[in-house]
Amino acid sequence: MNKTIFITGASSGIGKATAKLFQEKGWNVVATMRNPDVEEELDKLENVLVTRLDVVDDASISSAVDAAVEKFGKIDALLNNAGYGAYGPLEAFPIDAIERQFDTNVIGLLAVTKAVLPHMRSAKSGVIVNISSIGGKMTFPLGSLYHGTKFAVEGISEALHYELEPIGIKMKIVEPGMIKTDFGGRSFDFRNDESMAEYQDVVAGLMAAFGTVAEAGSEPNVVAQVIWDAVTDGTATLRYTAGDDAAMYMKNRKEQDDVTFISGVKAQFGM
Repeated sequence: MNKTIFITGASSGIGKATAKLFQEKGWNVVATMRNPDVEEELDKLENVLVTRLDVVDDASISSAVDAAVEKFGKIDALLNNAGYGAYGPLEAFPIDAIERQFDTNVIGLLAVTKAVLPHMRSAKSGVIVNISSIGGKMTFPLGSLYHGTKFAVEGISEALHYELEPIGIKMKIVEPGMIKTDFGGRSFDFRNDESMAEYQDVVAGLMAAFGTVAEAGSEPNVVAQVIWDAVTDGTATLRYTAGDDAAMYMKNRKEQDDVTFISGVKAQFGM
């Protein structure tokens, strides 16, 4: 029987690239997304189930997991990929936008994991891959919300490793750098209040630097390949970087003290 991977946020970018790669490798794929009715590619592939899942909708999570098990009989791997980035001065975000960022990137990830775990626990096997970011180990200016969620994903994932490994479930964290996805489009929630003049120099620096950084980003299939390795390598490795820029940033973060590293980030953003 083919193995099955369950993917959140499969409508574009990393999620879609991973769905296509695993399908090509002979896996069954459960490609979940908020609006499956508009999907015109994955639903034409063999052994791919496209179904609705919104990580902030518990009923949709349960329904998608049930559909996956009914269709393919089991879930061997889970990719928690759905998420987006909120950037801007903290003061510019209303509380409901702050809650949405954490509900999507953190609570939603936990809810999907919790729904899939009983099936993996029963099978005493499985691999869970959480998409973090280099932004889970370091920060950029005006990213208190996004980086807060990704630092949370790092801690959640590392802690889960301890409780899941003894029952045969592997925990993996993939940390991409800048990827050429729609992170800067519908997956990017930027807020600003120009009346807060004190923040505007930092805002201008962020927007200018993001354009340059995005141009050097990796393609989504680079991350998909790292996810494939994480799921299939059979090792106890917990963290995987994805992208040349990710490797550079992580090397610098490890080797440099806080003052040196943060000074470098400030220079990059014109601060």
